[in-house]
Amino acid sequence: MIRLAFIGCGGRGTGAASQALSTAGPVKLVAMADLFADRIETSLGHLLKNEAIRGKIDVPPERRFTGFDAYRKAIECGVDMVILTTVPHFRPLHYAAAVAAGKHVYMEKPVAVDGPGVRAVMAANEEARKKKLAVAVGFQRRHQDSCRGCIQQIRDGQIGQVRMIRSYYLMGGIVSGRSKTPEQTEMEYQIRNWLYFTWLSGDHFVEQAVHAVDVGNWVADACPIKAHGLGGRQVRNGPGTGQIFDHGVVEYEFANGCRHLVFARQIPGCFTQVNLFALGTKGEISVGGGLVELGRGNQKAGNAYQMQHDRLFAAIHAGQPFFEGDYAATSAMSAIMGRMALYSGKEVTWDAALNSKVSLSPAKYALDADPPVMPDKDGKYPVAVPGNTVAW
Repeated sequence: MIRLAFIGCGGRGTGAASQALSTAGPVKLVAMADLFADRIETSLGHLLKNEAIRGKIDVPPERRFTGFDAYRKAIECGVDMVILTTVPHFRPLHYAAAVAAGKHVYMEKPVAVDGPGVRAVMAANEEARKKKLAVAVGFQRRHQDSCRGCIQQIRDGQIGQVRMIRSYYLMGGIVSGRSKTPEQTEMEYQIRNWLYFTWLSGDHFVEQAVHAVDVGNWVADACPIKAHGLGGRQVRNGPGTGQIFDHGVVEYEFANGCRHLVFARQIPGCFTQVNLFALGTKGEISVGGGLVELGRGNQKAGNAYQMQHDRLFAAIHAGQPFFEGDYAATSAMSAIMGRMALYSGKEVTWDAALNSKVSLSPAKYALDADPPVMPDKDGKYPVAVPGNTVAW
């Protein structure tokens, strides 16, 4: 029996918990944790509506934990595995605690929002390997059969040496920003509106376009050595829009001269596309679709989210290795390097980004404490200005 603790009870986390409970073999959800009680109750209600997994849920009120220390209480409930799906900012802290306690881990991407966070994840990875823990990370494309097939075609040399990768993560509006209510502290407001604050989400380039960055690294079979880019805020100007950009383009360069262009946008009413193309000396391939001249969509995609959990839990039941922590850390670092290039307008190297001492963490974790950024008298938050901003 694999006993689960579910930490971070939002929509993606609820989906991950459902997928974990839908795997083969004995598994039971026994603890839930979130900063806010209402999130736990909403998530638990959704899970219990699913008749197929209802019998695998045993989370009485005494194992529903709230507050900034809730993750520790859930980890200490005699569980075997934890699902870490909180706001991205907290991932390094929670991952390190889970590994220290000897727990298997499923965690969502991105695994950090700044250089110190990535370094903490890398240190926890080393400990997790020593303890032979299974670690999975929410880059579900790595489990999509069509993507795997395309990567194998690239490895087999069917398009020759990869010289250029271009990715598109062009979306409409994702979620509407929320205005602060009178009863909320500034800390609570920002955490509940987390997507729009860099210290919590890493910016949408880190929180969402990291998928494209990750697949690009997978194609290149390497980490980029430097990046530059341009971006800004075109429509995120009113109340509830925080401080993150709504569009950006980053060019990554790898040691062998290959380039990766990542186009990311979250603006309603615009052209949308989510795809990645790799151009080699012999041809071009759409990763997940197939060789361009053969057309796209010629392979059954399946449910990559469920396939990842199926493989993870099968490995745990069988006592076999399963470890995705390394590329999770380097892909997060690559995306953070891209955000640093967008915000600063400068070229940023891998070493400078990874070794940055700039932490986006608050001085204190408490609902009545000040978060790292505060609004001015007009309710506006500090926004990066390329050419002037450095410490991002």
